Amino acid sequence: MPLTKLDAKTALVVIDLQKGVVANATVHPIAEIVQRAASLATAFRRHGLPVVLVNVAGGAPGRTESPPRPNRPPDWSELVAEMQPQPSDHRVTKMRWGAFYGTSLDVYLRDRGVTQIVLAGVSTSIGVESTARSAYEHGYNVVLATDAMTDMDAGAHQNSLEKIFPRLGERATTAELLEMLEKTR
Repeated sequence: MPLTKLDAKTALVVIDLQKGVVANATVHPIAEIVQRAASLATAFRRHGLPVVLVNVAGGAPGRTESPPRPNRPPDWSELVAEMQPQPSDHRVTKMRWGAFYGTSLDVYLRDRGVTQIVLAGVSTSIGVESTARSAYEHGYNVVLATDAMTDMDAGAHQNSLEKIFPRLGERATTAELLEMLEKTR
């Protein structure tokens, strides 16, 4: 469903735009994804709306078919400079795919009366989708910034956009979100 409105208390949540993640090949040019997410963060800050910058620093315990991760460089989990983190931003470091489980995200959002979140970042089918599912289950209105996210796998990206996200919330481009922010603030 296309974006119908932005709630008065809307937060931007940007997933895993960090050095070690954006260094991997993605379906869409990562520089464009980062630029769009950064433009959303700048606009949200300018309008006094919460910006949450999420990074991943580990993985869930348990057996998987994935091989163990090799030693990562020390700056692997640092956010990319283009996001220009500000003191007013809330930072979340997650150890799972989604940004809610085992983090301060829900408490932070509820303490601020947030009712809607806009999601952007990498990877569409993993971090973004997992966070969208949890946000939906927590009762937030979910908006997915479809051109400010990408994946390592084109099929997985398309599946999330076309099959999963319509069931979880509304979708909009960065331009549509920026226009709506300007009209409603």
